[in-house]
Amino acid sequence: MKLVLSQEQQELRAAVRDFLRTASPLPKVRQGYDPQVYARLNGELGLSGLIIPEEYAGAGAGLTELAVALEETGAALLPGPFLATAFAAIALTRVPDKELMTGIAEGRIAATLDETELSFDGASASGTAAQVLSGMEADVLVAPARTGGGDLVMVAVELAGPGVTRTALETLDLTRGQARVALDAAPARVLGAAPETGIGDRLCVALAAEQLGVMRAALDAIVAYAKIRVAFGRYIGSYQGVKHKLADMHGKLEQAESIVRYAAWAADEEPGELPGAAALAQAYVGRACFEVARDHLLLFGGIGFTWEHDAHLFYKRAKADEVLLGPPRIHRARLAQLLEL
Repeated sequence: MKLVLSQEQQELRAAVRDFLRTASPLPKVRQGYDPQVYARLNGELGLSGLIIPEEYAGAGAGLTELAVALEETGAALLPGPFLATAFAAIALTRVPDKELMTGIAEGRIAATLDETELSFDGASASGTAAQVLSGMEADVLVAPARTGGGDLVMVAVELAGPGVTRTALETLDLTRGQARVALDAAPARVLGAAPETGIGDRLCVALAAEQLGVMRAALDAIVAYAKIRVAFGRYIGSYQGVKHKLADMHGKLEQAESIVRYAAWAADEEPGELPGAAALAQAYVGRACFEVARDHLLLFGGIGFTWEHDAHLFYKRAKADEVLLGPPRIHRARLAQLLEL
């Protein structure tokens, strides 16, 4: 088992971090999704193609490398469809499609994945996906669909095509939207038979990587603040109550990092360990991320509760991510089942 990043992985992390620091700082995050930033993210760094095989113009990297990138986009609260496209790319590694995978790898296509089962009649898909991640920004929806013969297949639907109605939803996370997508005989293309297992676990690891980044950025911000904020003649970081809270937050971050590194390693090297590692990732990291973001907001005091402060952005992203793939209790129950507890 390898939990320490290699030199190449550290360089990838540094490159993504440096890019986002200048291209998408928090003041720009508040302005919402910028297609130009997304295009540069792929044109200059090739992030959407990280786990896509080289034969489809991707980098052919593993989930460990994608997790490194997602940690940094999470820390930056990057708006837009990067996570949604990463989810779709994960699914496509199990049902490869040259046209779609090449478009994603080259940054021409932003995709999204939804688990809502549609109906498919051989040429078109119908049904409603109630909460599609980045549904307004994505170009293509990848989803399972049931054929008339009862087979479950994966299909791709052009979201700007006929028979598609997209409605933006009012969501808690102001940095990344969701949409209701209604399909009425929308032209659809079969990608292949829907995989029985594996995709959901890899999605859990990818999301946990983003959550790890959110935790790290939130903790860094409040530690920096505790060193400069003076209350009653002392820096607040010198008060025992603040020290203990920061230490608790740091402990949660360290545990979350170990879990994410282990889960990503399992996905790439030991698939047999992946189900338990993925369940553990969402059972622990999802809740820990929210708790760190909550305490980060509280320690900022009154200013942290204002619209002008960035603390609420981390809080809302953490809460939205906590339930994106199901609340932690579902993953705890699955972990207990896997461990035969």
